Amino acid sequence: MAQMSAAEELAKLKRRQERNMRRAHAKGLMQGILSMLKPGDMVLDCGANIGEVATPLADTGATLHAFEPDPYAFGELERAIADRPNVTLHNAAVGLSDGSTRLMRAVNFADRPKGASVKSTVIPGGRKIDETADRTIEVALVDLRRVIREAIAQCGEVAFLKMDIEGAELELLEHMLAEDLFANVRLTVAETHERKFRHLAPRFQALRTTVAERYPTTQVYLDWI
Repeated sequence: MAQMSAAEELAKLKRRQERNMRRAHAKGLMQGILSMLKPGDMVLDCGANIGEVATPLADTGATLHAFEPDPYAFGELERAIADRPNVTLHNAAVGLSDGSTRLMRAVNFADRPKGASVKSTVIPGGRKIDETADRTIEVALVDLRRVIREAIAQCGEVAFLKMDIEGAELELLEHMLAEDLFANVRLTVAETHERKFRHLAPRFQALRTTVAERYPTTQVYLDWI
């Protein structure tokens, strides 16, 4: 294996420091989110995985709809919070339409499913993703825009929307901007995946620029981790 140059080492350390700072900020933000939620609030967790965020959200008593397409992760999510009366679980991906789509997993999923399940995606072209046709999984697809509109009609607003959906956030956030769906969501947080989908990096940058121009980070925060 080729040894990294000093510049490469420095860049790696800088990325690690930035990641640690984002993680610390997200942890503090999460505590603030939990303190503001109460029974009757509507919360949407898209990309709930095994429930590390969904579980404390459920503990607040808020009405939680959690979406997770990967069958393995969904099984763990069910075991964690399926018995809560304020929780509805959806074994589905979120996107721009209702129907079905193909889910792709990380190349190392068989070796460590719990850790690798966070990388499962419906977007092709990601780093270290197995796109072999006979290894993809057909999963349900739910139109998130419809879900948001229905939630707003029911509750007046969405209190909290979390999106960690491995690249699928790009089109959704673009459409939410175009359709002004952020207006009735108290706080939206999303992890963006431009490093995983390098060919989409210019669109991610354009999205970030437009979001920053229109919304404060207290309403739309794109550095979730």
